[in-house]
Amino acid sequence: MPTESPESAVRLRYAAAARLPEAALCCPVDYDRRYLEAIPAEVIEKDYGCGDPSRWLQPGETVLDLGSGTGKIAFIASQVVGPRGRVIGVDMTDAMLEVARRNAPRVAERIGYANVEFRKGRIQDLGLDLDAVGAELAGRPVDGADAFLQLHELAERLRRERPLVADASVDVVVSNCVLNLVDAREKRRLFAEIHRVLRAGGRAVISDIVCGEDVPDALRRDAELWSGCVSGALREDRFLQAFEEAGFRGIRLLKRDAQPWRTVEGIEFRAVTVEAFRGDDLPDDGPPATVVYKGPFREVVLDGGTRFRRGDRVAVGSRTAGEFGRPPYAGCFECVEPRGAEPTVAPATGLSFRAVPGTTTDGGCCGGGACG
Repeated sequence: MPTESPESAVRLRYAAAARLPEAALCCPVDYDRRYLEAIPAEVIEKDYGCGDPSRWLQPGETVLDLGSGTGKIAFIASQVVGPRGRVIGVDMTDAMLEVARRNAPRVAERIGYANVEFRKGRIQDLGLDLDAVGAELAGRPVDGADAFLQLHELAERLRRERPLVADASVDVVVSNCVLNLVDAREKRRLFAEIHRVLRAGGRAVISDIVCGEDVPDALRRDAELWSGCVSGALREDRFLQAFEEAGFRGIRLLKRDAQPWRTVEGIEFRAVTVEAFRGDDLPDDGPPATVVYKGPFREVVLDGGTRFRRGDRVAVGSRTAGEFGRPPYAGCFECVEPRGAEPTVAPATGLSFRAVPGTTTDGGCCGGGACG
C-alpha cells in the first residue's frame, strides 16, 4: 500500500485534477458526439475514464454512476435514459462534485429536462451520505474518544435510516475507471455494495483497468501509480471473479482493449468493460420448465457446477427459466415439452456461464409465456 492511504492519494490528486486537467489520468475513448454537444467543455476536460459504459444503457432506466467525477458519464447517461429515466452520481471529492453540480442545470436546460443528481459518498460505502454526516457534525467537533464513538453511532444510524443509496433501488450501476482506485482491503465490500443497490434482474456495467499479472508490492506502495489507475488494478481473471463472489450472474466481457493502456515494469494494464447481472430474488419453486441448450458450445457449466450439454433436455425451476429468457441468456436456451419421463432437475444456482457466445439467436427461453 502507499505510505499515505490510497483514498487520501486519490482524493488529493483528483481534487487537483478538478481544477487543472491532467491528461495522464485518462485513456483515449470515443464517446457519441451527439451527447457531448449538451455537456459544457469544463466537464469534458476534467473528466477521466477508460471506457464508455453508457453505450449499454436503455431508455427509462435508473442509473447509478460510481465515482461520477465532474459528471460526463452521468450527463451522457441522462440523455440515453431520457426524461423517464434517472441518474444518480456518487463521488467523494468536493472539487469534482462542485463542477458536476454547477453544470447540471446547464445540461438540463440544453436537453430539456432534469434527471441527474450528485451525492457525496464513498463508492465502497453506498449507505453513508457524507453530506448528511457533515450537516450533523456542523458545530460538533470530534475532539475525543467519546465524540468518536458518537460519530460511529451517527454513521450507523444514517446508513440505517437515511442511506445514500437504498437497497434494490437502481436498474444499472455504471462506473468508468474508478473501482481500481479503491483500497484493496475494501474491494470485496465495494462489489457487495454494487450488488446490494441493484434491483433483482439489474446489472452492473463497469469500465475499468485490469492487469495481466499480479502487481508487486513495490508498485502498490507507489501513491502516484495508485492514484493514476495503475497499482490498484485487479488481475483480469480476479476482476471477473470479484463479481462472481459478490453474487453476480451472467458475467461477461463486453469490451476488451487489445492494446494495453500502459506497461509498467513489464506488466500490461488495459481497459475492459464488464457486464454482470443480479439474479431474481424469487424462490425457484414454481412449475418446472424443460430447457434445451442450443449451442454453439458442446457444453456450458454454471458456476454452481450444473452442466448443460448441447441438445440435452433439462428441467429447471420457474425462476431459472425466467432468467434464461432474458439477457445475457436469451437465445441460448429453448423451452420444450418433456419427452417421456421427467428430465433431470438441474440445481438453480450460480447462473453464470464460464463462456458466453458473442452473439445470440432470435427468440428467448421461458420468459413471456414461451413455455406455456
